[in-house]
Amino acid sequence: MLPRAVVAVAVTAVLLLGLACGDSMGGTEASQTSSSGSAQGSGSTEDAATTTPGGGSSERTGNADVVHVVATRVKDGTWTFEVTVEHPDTGWNDYADGWDVVTPDGSVLKTRSDDAFTRVLLHPHFDEQPFTRRQVGIEMPAGVISVVVRAHDHPDGYGGREVTVDLEAGSGPGFEVVR
Repeated sequence: MLPRAVVAVAVTAVLLLGLACGDSMGGTEASQTSSSGSAQGSGSTEDAATTTPGGGSSERTGNADVVHVVATRVKDGTWTFEVTVEHPDTGWNDYADGWDVVTPDGSVLKTRSDDAFTRVLLHPHFDEQPFTRRQVGIEMPAGVISVVVRAHDHPDGYGGREVTVDLEAGSGPGFEVVR
């Protein structure tokens, strides 16, 4: 356990960084970098009309790209997703703020129902591009054999490259599955 003084200094530093970047949000993120560290090529689809995971099409303006996904089936039956995202973060006013694991019926899988995304990203990563973050404990509904992983950016929303993960395959374009 960290001494209170250390925690207070860390929280103050994060808040000051947020204020210096023009945002009073000042949140912190439990950062977990992938051990694989592999990022594969990206192809932005900014401002492209695309098909959404639930069907139908929508105009998308965001430009946070999912460049690689490692999905791991854990012994307890849950899944861990390590997602590499690339976005031209410039600070608190424009940064990748989350990513989702989406089932074919459009359901977003979350470990906490009150979270905005499968994995919430609470600060810009302008000095770390692309970056990888992990979310553990994702429960996959019975019968789901593929998911789409998409990234979101503040303020533009969804719109960059998505990766479709076939959970029954060992690997594919932009993904690996570990069982």
